[in-house]
Amino acid sequence: MVEGLALHWRLIPPRYNLVGSECKNCREKFFPPRNICPECRRKSKIERLAFTGRGEVYSYSVVRAAPVGFEYQVPYVVAIVNLEEGAMCTSQIVDCSPEDVKVGSKVKMVFRKIIADNDSGIIKYGYKFKLDKK
Repeated sequence: MVEGLALHWRLIPPRYNLVGSECKNCREKFFPPRNICPECRRKSKIERLAFTGRGEVYSYSVVRAAPVGFEYQVPYVVAIVNLEEGAMCTSQIVDCSPEDVKVGSKVKMVFRKIIADNDSGIIKYGYKFKLDKK
């Protein structure tokens, strides 16, 4: 039996749960997860860490000329999000207009469709962020 792409994606916890890692030696946090801390190297003790999914926009860009498969979404925002725990991740900001996004905007993680292979193909899901109105 050939394993399908859907099964493959279900085996990647960071894509669905915003799981990263933390070095218990120096307390640095990483997303995506790492096996070795770049600061401590082999002295480090890495453990998995589930992030809260809350953070703020550190930097962003508005995409107006999208790659194949994302043309229907333009314009859209891709941002570097500084998570509450200190790690950073790159993500699309959804459910708002690009003008609403500012550096420092509070955001929270949501689970959304990333892309579909075609009209009848496999749909790939993952994390994105939206503005947190709190």
